[in-house]
Order: sequence, then structure tokens, then C-alpha cells
Amino acid sequence: MSLHPSLQTYADAWTHSVEAISELVQPLAEGEWNWATPCPGWSVRDIVSHVIGLDCEMLGDPRPIHTLPRDLYHVTNELQRYMEVQVDVRRHHTAPEMTAELEYTIIRRSRQLRNESRDPSAKVRGPLGTEESLEEATRKRAFDVWVHEQDLRTTLGKPGNLDSPGALVTRDMLIQALPIVVAKRAKAPANSAVVFDVSGPVEFLRTVRVNDEGRGSVDGSPSLGPAATLSLDWDTYFRLACGRVKPAAVADRIKTEGDSALAEAIVRNFAVSP
Repeated sequence: MSLHPSLQTYADAWTHSVEAISELVQPLAEGEWNWATPCPGWSVRDIVSHVIGLDCEMLGDPRPIHTLPRDLYHVTNELQRYMEVQVDVRRHHTAPEMTAELEYTIIRRSRQLRNESRDPSAKVRGPLGTEESLEEATRKRAFDVWVHEQDLRTTLGKPGNLDSPGALVTRDMLIQALPIVVAKRAKAPANSAVVFDVSGPVEFLRTVRVNDEGRGSVDGSPSLGPAATLSLDWDTYFRLACGRVKPAAVADRIKTEGDSALAEAIVRNFAVSP
């Protein structure tokens, strides 16, 4: 039974990124596992623990019974508390324990994907007792592991895979969030348009249009006389959208035209993924 075509793209992207993560961390010395990453509050070990933990949940493994310490200041809401359990439970694991568990989880998860016969619309367990479709869950895993692969690459000084299959899944997920950023958060005026011109390894032009009710939608056609245009490179775009950099730190890499107050509000509210 081959994987459903709508899942194959995400399975391929996950495989590409998770194998890259495995390759990046395999040679690390014990101390390097403690290095801080751009992901707020998380070390190299924490990111690998998170990847292992969420894939174990996709495999249907029970969640660890674990009480979080009170001094985790980067944990501020229920979703973060949920995610932190799989991370904190592995904080004292050694480098060999981490790489062995990662390898074993990749083998198990790859086998599960190869043998997956469920319909993409089948419901699976999501965070905090929610349910989501198998397709959405598989898509999120592809997005998640690519972003964390980039976190590790930044920390370890090994850039790469900015245009890999996972990068394209990430692009699509971040574009999907643009109407919320522009219309809801930055409160772009009704009947206006905002253009995003992204260059680099992944390039695209997208227009967010706000209708007369203040609702946003996104399409690939250019706009004549947009309220604002933001031009930036892909590396800056995804880091800003994923909350890896503060707007002030990349201000010189974003060129804006038109309504400067609106453009500033968009950049200030750009992070859609913690």
C-alpha cells in the first residue's frame, strides 16, 4: 500500500529534514548539546528531544508522566507546557542516549509512513487532547522539523537546505498565515492590498487583499497601487515569521514602500510560529 499522494509531499519533506538533523547532531561532543539555539529557551538537546517526542506521539506512544519544574521562564502558556514535557524529561540524557533514541524514532516513524494506509482525513491525536486530520498532522511535522533543522544549522554554523522540500512546506504554511498578520493583527484598512516580495533560495510574490469587511485573503497576482510593499529575503522572512529574530535585528534587511506605519505594524506582528 503506497502512501496517499497528499501525504507523500509531507512525508518526503519530514524524511529529508529529520535525516539532516540526525547527520548534524551525530558527531557532537557532550558539551555542544547544551548550546543555545534561536528557538527561545531551547538548547540543541531540547530541540532533538522535541523532535523525538512529537514523532513518538505520531507513533501513538503514551506521553511521559512528568512534572515540569517551576523555573522554566520561556514556558508561558498551556501549549508550551504541553510541548515542554517531552523536552524536559530528556534534559539529563547523554549524547549517545539522544542519538540512539533519535535513530530508533526515525526508523519507527519511517516504517509507519511507508505502511500508512489511513485516509488523509482520518483523525489523529493533536496537542492538548485535540484532534486533527492525518494530513494536517503530517504537514505540521514536515514544517516543524525543517524549522528546527534550521535552528540547529544556525547554532552549529552549518547553513544549508534553505530550498529543500521542508522549506517549500514551510513557505506554504507561512503564506497561509499572512491574512491574519495583515488584516487582523496589523489592522490594514478595508479595501487595501499589501504585497510581499520575497527573494533568495525560495522566492515568491504574494498579495494580501483586505475586503470591505476587514477580512484578508492571499493570492499570487500583483496589486496595482498597494497600501504597502515589503521586500525581503527568504532567510529573513522565515526567521521573522517563526519568531527566531526580533524585527529590530533585521530591520536593515526589509525594504518597505507605501504606508510606513502599516508596514511597521506588519513587521511587528509577523511572528506566527513560536
